[in-house]
Amino acid sequence: MPESGTKPMIKYKNTVPGVFVRRVNRFVAEVLIDGKTERVHVKNTGRLRELLMPEARITLEKASDPKRKTAYDLISVYKTGLGWVNIDSLAPNELMKRYLMSLDYDAVKPEYTYGDSRVDFYMERQGEKYLTEVKGCTLAADLNRGIGLFPDAPTERGVKHLNELAAAATEGYHCEIAFVIQMNGIRTVLPNDDTQPAFGEALVRAAKAGVRVASYGCRVEADSISITDVTKEDIICSR
Repeated sequence: MPESGTKPMIKYKNTVPGVFVRRVNRFVAEVLIDGKTERVHVKNTGRLRELLMPEARITLEKASDPKRKTAYDLISVYKTGLGWVNIDSLAPNELMKRYLMSLDYDAVKPEYTYGDSRVDFYMERQGEKYLTEVKGCTLAADLNRGIGLFPDAPTERGVKHLNELAAAATEGYHCEIAFVIQMNGIRTVLPNDDTQPAFGEALVRAAKAGVRVASYGCRVEADSISITDVTKEDIICSR
């Protein structure tokens, strides 16, 4: 997988600061905007228990559709020690799409069907075939060592994707599982064995089958996120 290319950025528009109050359900939270209670859309269905704490500082983006039931999207949360954490679950794929488009592939196609799964990206270059599956990481484990964990909740879909990538690698595809780290200061993503041992086991099998495991470090501000560096995770293969 090439290491060159532009460093893509997402810059949110029409943002406002707020204060987190509580999560109503997976998709809705109550926040304070200028002291007024507002229900907003949470752009992430993960647990986020260590981030969405009462009185946490947050950033919201005003929705463009005036007919929506919620007028704002919750896009980032401030956590002491980490700074701003992006919780937009759509951001990792958008960043990766922009990154891949900046490389010298002959074709980049999102949502590619392979086996029984839809892999995030399929690419071609000079007859060679590539597959990239993207996972966003928002769970920090060790700030001193710069380690994050994935997943923060069990994901059978994630295990299935890894098994499909391992199969594709044995068929000659160049495969990658790309962890896009939506936090500052975290450089490496490891499997969260306490939450789902099966994911870590599948990740090791995929790596041994030839799937590249890579962590994409990011710079996160209240209203933006950008990829800054890429690290190949050889540590996975030694488990």
